[in-house]
Amino acid sequence: MATALIAGLAVAGAALAGRYSIQAWHAYKARPIVPRMRKFYEGGFQATMTRREAGLILGIRENVRPDKVKEAHKRVMVANHPDAGGSHYLASKINEAKDVLLGKTKGGGSAF
Repeated sequence: MATALIAGLAVAGAALAGRYSIQAWHAYKARPIVPRMRKFYEGGFQATMTRREAGLILGIRENVRPDKVKEAHKRVMVANHPDAGGSHYLASKINEAKDVLLGKTKGGGSAF
């Protein structure tokens, strides 16, 4: 008698666990798809580039080592180079951002 009771409880528990699993799977499949990309800076360029804006353009912090600035510049320029279909304006802004972070700017701003 006791073994039948235990067996019945085990079957009922397995059925409830299965039902819960199926409901959880359907809820998981019905959830909205959220893109997993970073959110980029939304806004235009300032009249004279600041270190903060230069860091945002290159995707790095304002106070990093020069070799990290050069790495970030190369990575962003490969994606936006005018010879590969990128914009001349963006390329000039990327170069200006590198110059600002490396301290090579004369304060003249972009050519555009």
